[in-house]
Amino acid sequence: MPHDTPLIATIVAGLGLAFVFGALANRFRIPPLVGYLVAGVLVGPNTPGFVADAGLANELAEIGVILLMFGVGLHFSLKDLLSVRAIAVPGAIVQIGFATALGAGLSWMLGWSMGAGVVFGLALSVASTVVLLRALQEHRLIETERGRIAVGWLIVEDLAMVLALVLLPALAGVLGGQEHAPNAHSGDLLSLPASYGIWGVVGITLAKVAAFVVVMLVVGRRVIPWILHYVAHTGSRELFRLSVLAIALGVAFGAAKLFGVSLALGAFFAGMIMSESELSHRAAEESLPLRDAFSVLFFVSVGMLFDPFSLISNGLPILATLAIIVIGKSLAAFVIVVAFGYPLATALMISASLAQIGEFSFILAELGVGLKLLPEQGRDLILAGAILSIVLNPLMFLVIDWMKPWLEARAIRTAPPADTKPVGPATEPGQMASVAATLSKEDGPPPTTTLAGHAILIGYGRVGGLVGAALKEAAQPFLVIDDADKTLARLKADGIETIAGNAANAEVFAAANPEGAKRLILAIPNAFEAGQIVLRARAANPNINVIARAHSDAEVEHLKGLGADTVIMGEREIARGIVEEVLGHEPRVSEPSAA
Repeated sequence: MPHDTPLIATIVAGLGLAFVFGALANRFRIPPLVGYLVAGVLVGPNTPGFVADAGLANELAEIGVILLMFGVGLHFSLKDLLSVRAIAVPGAIVQIGFATALGAGLSWMLGWSMGAGVVFGLALSVASTVVLLRALQEHRLIETERGRIAVGWLIVEDLAMVLALVLLPALAGVLGGQEHAPNAHSGDLLSLPASYGIWGVVGITLAKVAAFVVVMLVVGRRVIPWILHYVAHTGSRELFRLSVLAIALGVAFGAAKLFGVSLALGAFFAGMIMSESELSHRAAEESLPLRDAFSVLFFVSVGMLFDPFSLISNGLPILATLAIIVIGKSLAAFVIVVAFGYPLATALMISASLAQIGEFSFILAELGVGLKLLPEQGRDLILAGAILSIVLNPLMFLVIDWMKPWLEARAIRTAPPADTKPVGPATEPGQMASVAATLSKEDGPPPTTTLAGHAILIGYGRVGGLVGAALKEAAQPFLVIDDADKTLARLKADGIETIAGNAANAEVFAAANPEGAKRLILAIPNAFEAGQIVLRARAANPNINVIARAHSDAEVEHLKGLGADTVIMGEREIARGIVEEVLGHEPRVSEPSAA
């Protein structure tokens, strides 16, 4: 090569190997993220062959964290977060304290100092943003109550870790380390002089966080939507996409530099403010491809840090560390959620989502080593625990799915008598949760509809909303399958029957009674997901009439090849309408041949 290109080499090697091993993992029914981690190990410094630039990989991964949290913020509102504060705040604090105590206990057994125990325990107490959010997205839980609790819990952990990052340098001397870490990850405004004192540092940190929230709610709430609407009116999709990325990355970077808030938290607030705009749905679509690509690089960067030979040299301490992460943290979260009156299945889901560690753990480990608080063995244990817990996390969700039938049966047996009137799930002290009602609502399969000869409408966005309104006006029986809580609530208020979930899921689709349905209308824009639903519908009812939408000739052929009777491409219908308006009669627009 004529010149060195470490950035290009890192991106190509990371994404290329992640694709290869992710595809292999998927082929053997293993979560693809395991393949991404293996790719990182292969391009890391602890295995022979090509070694990618770890520093660049970490920065690229940070972009993935920013875009992922930004996307989650687009599906949230301040009201959503406040609705779960009663469990998220005390739950996260208690769980952090319990995990820190367990970590400190293990460090004492290993002969480390008290300061090492504090850093080690804190590093084991905070879940990975990327892993948790990807798990919630894969299980379509982001917009459910359980998803809101998990994300609210994560935000509290994030704030706690920001506070820990600014307090550790001030407390390093007291804990047995040095007061300044020359290479600490948390430089800039996160590092405050120890001369301020502990309470001074805490006060300044909380003041900065409060100032950031006020700026976002007062200034951001006006400026960000205005920018989006201005750019949208230019008609340039390229500029709109650029504005979304600039806002997400700019707010996250500014939050970290000016207010000492983490990049992830800054991006989350940017997305949450943008969600109040009518263009938030389009913003989410525009940021999705980059979000997925960079989140893959996060897992690759984690894999690069892992030394597979440490499994031999530190076998027992690694197992103990893993037990704290997967069992200790999960047990604490489970007990807390159940104590607040939520059903067992909800408690298990939240426990599983928190049973891993990630990016904040690495930052704390590096800071601890730099402050001479944590021995390098501690950092190795944290990295090994992170890798293994991330690999095991999807398996924990599989175990929960396997346990669902038993949990449903148990909920029925332990349900309160018919004359009681529970109000659950509890979000305030003194409330009693209805286990059976909540379980049937969120954790069990939805009840099968009594409709017959009806239409099944998949998706209720811009297209589905118009179709649904027409069906309702024509008094034709139909139901809607969607996974957005706000949309479902609006439909129920209008008296339209709904099923919550993803129609590609067998239980969700079966609840729509496809055997007795007359028509299936796919109003979702994702052709690949629509194809899975078409196959499921044809298997249940070969005579059902299937109507789908597409954005290209290739998608039309794909869906027709899978069994769709009619596939309508938006661009062709626009052309048809324009020509009809110009010529004053029905035009003949050629249709593509079926595959």
